[in-house]
Amino acid sequence: MFRRTKQSAEASTPAEPVKEGGKGRPTPTRREAEAAAKARAKPPRSRKELAQRQREQRAESSRKVRQAMKSGDERYYMPRDKGPVRRFIRDFVDVRFSFVELMIPVMILVLVLGYSGNPNLMQTGNTILLGMLLIVVVDLVWLRFRLRRELGRRFPDEPTKGTTYYAISRAMQMKFMRLPKSQVRIGQSLPEHYR
Repeated sequence: MFRRTKQSAEASTPAEPVKEGGKGRPTPTRREAEAAAKARAKPPRSRKELAQRQREQRAESSRKVRQAMKSGDERYYMPRDKGPVRRFIRDFVDVRFSFVELMIPVMILVLVLGYSGNPNLMQTGNTILLGMLLIVVVDLVWLRFRLRRELGRRFPDEPTKGTTYYAISRAMQMKFMRLPKSQVRIGQSLPEHYR
């Protein structure tokens, strides 16, 4: 009569707390770990099985690289993105506002003006597009000169080969499409040392 029901007993027991920084899954038992190691060590029996394993390894490697590009983990970056000089270039480009980000809206405006049928509006659209292209080119040249000066000041002993191409190719992308993902905000001051 005065006993607890099963529902109230389950509700009163506290759930196990989630451990902060855990791996999100239980540790495998010794038997499971040994079985997995044996399965990995066993040579493939056919070319089809070998190809499947290689495909799985490539997919896992690509997944790690993509995740690192989004999270900022430099261990899994591709070689072109590694090192303090490249990190500085990424931050230097990401901190500044780039006129390239205005190109898509300007192109849409030019497209609308071009289909208006009015020759004056079409010419205005072409002039706006040409002016925007000139602004982007001047902005990229200005970026190159400022970047070279900062690289010479911060990394005097490092080679600068390929840095201009890396910076311009990053600056030509829309900010939300850049990989590795931007770690700084526009206008944020950069740290003095990148070692």
